[in-house]
Amino acid sequence: MNQLIRAIAFAADKHRNQRRKDAEASPYINHPIALANVLANEGGIDDERVLLAAVLHDTIEDTDTSHDELVQWFGAEVARIVAEVTDDKSLPKAERKRLQIEHAAHISHAAQLVKLADKICNLRDILAMPPANWSEERKREYFEWARRVVDGLRGAHAGLEAAFDETYRKGVASGHALA
Repeated sequence: MNQLIRAIAFAADKHRNQRRKDAEASPYINHPIALANVLANEGGIDDERVLLAAVLHDTIEDTDTSHDELVQWFGAEVARIVAEVTDDKSLPKAERKRLQIEHAAHISHAAQLVKLADKICNLRDILAMPPANWSEERKREYFEWARRVVDGLRGAHAGLEAAFDETYRKGVASGHALA
């Protein structure tokens, strides 16, 4: 429990000036906390490494956090999981998205769980409080891309996959995804 609180405090500090893209500009820290909540309370995941990585999953990608810093604070295994779900921001967006699809089936089981929770939370956020400037077409494209990523994660956790599928179906019903 102490490590999880440390990870939440660490991520809150690192993401302190960041906001989500919704109209209300929600605090970014809500997103990593939501991932840990989905994993623990919907997926029944109690693996501390997975929960820590969920809370920290965007720190390397979106803040000044280094891999070595995560190793120092949370250990090599947590840092490795975070690294597996981190996009290389030096690549063009289309290439990063393509690589997520390509790599999904080949990352560790722990990283697959974090990736599943991330896609669930992102789709739920688009449904509940979409980015202010996203068109219906952009929402639809995101839903379809997320489905392709999750297709590569199939077999990692039936309950989380069902939660994703349910959220995806809500996107179909609202016109954000294809039937």
